[in-house]
Amino acid sequence: MVHPKRMIWSNCLHGLVLLLVVALGLDKAFGGLPETTERVRPSIVAVGTHQPLRRPPSVFLGTGFVVAQGRHILTNAHVLPEALDKEHREVLAAFVGRGSQVHWRELEEVARDQEHDVVLLRMHGDPLPALKLDPSLAREGQEIAFTGFPIGMVLGLYPVTHRGIISAVSPMVIPVKSGQSLSRDLVQRLKNPFDVYQLDATAYPGNSGSPLFQPDTGQVLGIVNKVLLTQGKEKVLETPSGISFAVPIVHAVNLMQKAGVSP
Repeated sequence: MVHPKRMIWSNCLHGLVLLLVVALGLDKAFGGLPETTERVRPSIVAVGTHQPLRRPPSVFLGTGFVVAQGRHILTNAHVLPEALDKEHREVLAAFVGRGSQVHWRELEEVARDQEHDVVLLRMHGDPLPALKLDPSLAREGQEIAFTGFPIGMVLGLYPVTHRGIISAVSPMVIPVKSGQSLSRDLVQRLKNPFDVYQLDATAYPGNSGSPLFQPDTGQVLGIVNKVLLTQGKEKVLETPSGISFAVPIVHAVNLMQKAGVSP
């Protein structure tokens, strides 16, 4: 006959083993940041321009990521140049590959949301793996990661992943140097600012357009678009502030829907 106390202890031990098995199973199913980064990397592209007769022919401007059915790219509106030298065949380009094995594909603008600093581009060529978007509002304290090209293509095309948390959800206010810099549109934006994610993570100018994603699922929560500068752009690599900002992905989802592109 089994003693009652031994039976209770045996049941508790069995339950603990089941909990551990379930926990290990979930971890294996969703994976951690290394597994997520491996899935996200093929969807990350560099965004810039290509001009055959220029030296160098390719110029890096920022980061972008693949969405929809694999033929569209999201990035920041401020990443794109104000104008292209079409007379000398300069085109928008996505740079795809890894290391020195890089090729470029032509991009064309589909839709732009200047207010929220988001642009949707169409990429020529075969589709690439697309990232899933999560338009729900992220929470303060939530863990995040982002992948992009903080120093461009200086050493080749090597995506870099940073991690941190969403330290605050706060209104985006754009400071100006003087009253002469205020336009009607800017005044309206200052009256009705939209919320952005303040990140406790270090980003650099090349990270503009990087996807902000959940470390366990890879679903995109936002687009990295600003870095807090404390000593000017020339010092950003030497003395980064460690404070960055991202636009919630819901604004990109809205832009895609208006353009007739399924997220």
